[in-house]
Amino acid sequence: MGEVIANIMKLYDYLLKRTDARVRDYPLMQSPVQMTLILLGYVFFVLYTGPRFMANRKPYNLQTAMVIYNFCMVFFNAYIVYEFLMSGWGTTYTWRCDLIDPSSSPQALRMVRAAYMFYFSKYVELLDTVFFVLRKKHSQVTFLHVFHHSFMPWSWWWGITIAPAGGMGCFHAMVNAVVHVIMYTYYGLSAAGPRFQKYLWWKKYMTAIQLTQFIVVSVHISQYYFMEKCDYQVPIFIHLIWIYGMFFFVLFSNFWIQAYVKGKRLPASKEQKPKQNGFTNGEAVAVANGKHMDNGAVHHSNGFAVNGKVKEV
Repeated sequence: MGEVIANIMKLYDYLLKRTDARVRDYPLMQSPVQMTLILLGYVFFVLYTGPRFMANRKPYNLQTAMVIYNFCMVFFNAYIVYEFLMSGWGTTYTWRCDLIDPSSSPQALRMVRAAYMFYFSKYVELLDTVFFVLRKKHSQVTFLHVFHHSFMPWSWWWGITIAPAGGMGCFHAMVNAVVHVIMYTYYGLSAAGPRFQKYLWWKKYMTAIQLTQFIVVSVHISQYYFMEKCDYQVPIFIHLIWIYGMFFFVLFSNFWIQAYVKGKRLPASKEQKPKQNGFTNGEAVAVANGKHMDNGAVHHSNGFAVNGKVKEV
């Protein structure tokens, strides 16, 4: 047992030494312990403490908070996209074999900041689930939802620890931030109430946007396998990003077929127009954080699909 603990501590010390000096002073970057405790606390709250706290309470009316939150996320993600563009993707990157930049040049440091902001945004997105709990939308707190929201910031810690100016390995983050600008705009309008429903005619195309995201990310990262030479410093990132893109493309393709080709996602009738409290004839159509559901079957959030429930990334 002592030998196992000693080996774990050696690995821990190695990881700390491996941490990129350019991000070492950022919050939550000193070691994986702090962020792991935060994420464990998140899981404990949404699965245990939160539901028990709300057990004998009425759902909170958080409409104003959700509108503010969603539109703040729109602006935050738009700024992240801008920083990604200005620190490389819109200036000096070739969009092909762009290597990790280990320097301390102004552009590299700007890319480091952009990557960190994207990482930090994953902690802010934990509020998606908090809204579910406080509004007693417990059916939306699925295993995959919680796993995704907790695993994303945990895995991204390792990414920016090793390669904060990640070259072609951070392209998917910029694309994801673009999609979040669109998605949180939709959620914000949805949370604003029934008077904005007429502006949400493009709801169907949200899935198409997701499919496009996965195609773009997969095609971009696939270039690595067809280049004569690309000395990307951490090739495991390339493989993981490709697997990620293809996996979610399959999930969202299945949703598209089930929802729109087979017609299982039918438009609401006039008698089923959304009410202010988010229900029509007892069937939920708008849930926490302004995310819509059709007959309680489809939920958009951040990238997983299970048993017909699809969440956006």
